Amino acid sequence: MVEETAHPSEGRPETPPGGGAEAPPSGAAEETSLQDLLDERQRALDQLKDKYLRALAEFDNYKKRVVRDRADWIKYANEKVFLDLLPVVDHLEMALRHVPEEGTSAGLRALTEGVELTLKQFKDVLAKFGVSEVTPLGGAFDPAWHEAIGQVESEEHPSLTVVEEVQKGYCLHDRALRPAKVIVSKQPEQGSQES
Repeated sequence: MVEETAHPSEGRPETPPGGGAEAPPSGAAEETSLQDLLDERQRALDQLKDKYLRALAEFDNYKKRVVRDRADWIKYANEKVFLDLLPVVDHLEMALRHVPEEGTSAGLRALTEGVELTLKQFKDVLAKFGVSEVTPLGGAFDPAWHEAIGQVESEEHPSLTVVEEVQKGYCLHDRALRPAKVIVSKQPEQGSQES
């Protein structure tokens, strides 16, 4: 049988690979390294907290934007339908303008009254959904609400004043649905004043 011999290093603490035994860290050095580690962890925590707060704020803004976009979508969802209905209103108004004022028969007066009531009801329904007329006459020309289809010289009105409405404009809530087709004024040319 082979006897086992104890290795001389057994039972003794190992020496670190650097050679001799290191002195245990002093209390001040250990405190400094712990403070550095704590500061580093605090900075990392602050960065994570900042990222979290930014993500939270961004998500909150996203939710508000989605709510606002959805409300706008609901508010303006019928825009195309209203645009298609406006020519009907125009034609009813045109029919009423062509009725002679005097010398009409009782049947024509009744028909005219029926068209007037239909037009009023039609406009009431449009108003219920936020559609209203744009009244540009006498006001300054605004390309967001008016479409200029002509100009007329005028000394009575300042330049770019709406002097005639060719087709009514309409808005849906606060947005232009159909701009009013208008004729605007311009100052007379100098040569035409002298004649």
